Amino acid sequence: MMTHATRDIAFMKMHGLGNDFVVLDARVRPVDMTAALAQAIGDRHRGVGFDQLALIEPGPDGADARLVFYNSDGSTAGACGNATRCIARHLMDEAGLSEVVLVTERGRLMARDAGDGLTSVNMGQPQLRWDEVPLASEMDTLELPIDGGPTATGMGNPHCTFFVEDSESVDLEARGAEIEHHPLYPQRTNVQFASVIGPDHLRMRVWERGVGVTLASGSSSCATAVAAARRGLTGRRVSIDLDGGRIEIDWREDGVWMTGPTAHVFSGTFSSDWLEAVR
Repeated sequence: MMTHATRDIAFMKMHGLGNDFVVLDARVRPVDMTAALAQAIGDRHRGVGFDQLALIEPGPDGADARLVFYNSDGSTAGACGNATRCIARHLMDEAGLSEVVLVTERGRLMARDAGDGLTSVNMGQPQLRWDEVPLASEMDTLELPIDGGPTATGMGNPHCTFFVEDSESVDLEARGAEIEHHPLYPQRTNVQFASVIGPDHLRMRVWERGVGVTLASGSSSCATAVAAARRGLTGRRVSIDLDGGRIEIDWREDGVWMTGPTAHVFSGTFSSDWLEAVR
């Protein structure tokens, strides 16, 4: 008979610029994750709380690991840049490596130690066609027929970026919730409001689909940098100031590289009794 101890599930709490995650290592012992369980873990009063939950699974074809992401509403996410950086840092420290290859729904992503405690990950090339984002019908993704003329970008998940005079003055909760469910986005969308505050320097605030307002978002930062470069507002290498801190984005020939800090805050264990109660 399985004991309580063997039914317990260990986890790590991590964050990148305040964008916080619960990470479960399923490389040795598979985790039966469901939408209901993800929601329960994501409850900041009765669970642990997170913006995204990530499972580390065995990596296929020479990759170091496969990552699977869940939002706090229990839905899945195809990409999560800050969680990818956090887990890459954990795996590099664990194995004494300076770079790792991670597989997500986005594909194979290279991550490496950038020095000074920073971690870089290549999030791949942006998806710029309407059907790649995806949008509901064919249109120019540079300026959508939505009030404010936002730009659509796919980074393994859909994004809608508004460039405004002052991102601080935007009612993010109201506008983010509205645009997330806009009919042009059949899979819903992440929403960003960005302002140019200097040469190759942006201030950005974000609403994440399935989550709400977050202090930072890696894929949103990549999408915003790509959109700004496409619109001629910046070059292809930018600094972005988020509510949780600064991240560096570099849109290169081989993909969009994101560099920033990570933090492993604490480790813990979900009790078997609690798990049985919420499954």
